Amino acid sequence: MLIQKKILGIDPGTNIMGFGLIELINQKINLIEFDVLILEKIKDPHLKLKKIYEKTTFLIDTYSPNELAIEAPFFGKNIQSMLKLGRAQGASMIAGINKNIPIFEYAPKKIKLAVTGRGQSSKEQVASMLMYMLKIKEKPKYLDSTDGLAVAVCHALQKNISSKQKSESKNSLWR
Repeated sequence: MLIQKKILGIDPGTNIMGFGLIELINQKINLIEFDVLILEKIKDPHLKLKKIYEKTTFLIDTYSPNELAIEAPFFGKNIQSMLKLGRAQGASMIAGINKNIPIFEYAPKKIKLAVTGRGQSSKEQVASMLMYMLKIKEKPKYLDSTDGLAVAVCHALQKNISSKQKSESKNSLWR
């Protein structure tokens, strides 16, 4: 079997960062790993960003993904939360950029829609669908892990995933 592509998905967070790794073999999605980085006990926000960067770099060095997919920050009621999420996202993105890995951003609704068919799905519904799709036996302790996995799966399900991707800037929400 030839692995066509490995994708690292990141659900950024300053308290819990979820991540998932998948591989595509002949258009079939296979689970490699999914888990979380717990940052709740770290008080210094700069140290949290350093840990996010280091963990993302470690995952890239360990699994050699071809692409990094990341959830874009969403605007909620609290602008401070959005800024913190943006910083966490940036720390992971810089790790990917330093390793020359193309980065793709997805809005939370797009991720939920890709995985469950509904953009308003709950974390539990996303986790249940991923458990079914990827034959995961045990529900994870932290749903942030399935959120990170969902980002990778969303990216894999995009129409042109097996063809040559456009440049990073054309796939970014920064436009």
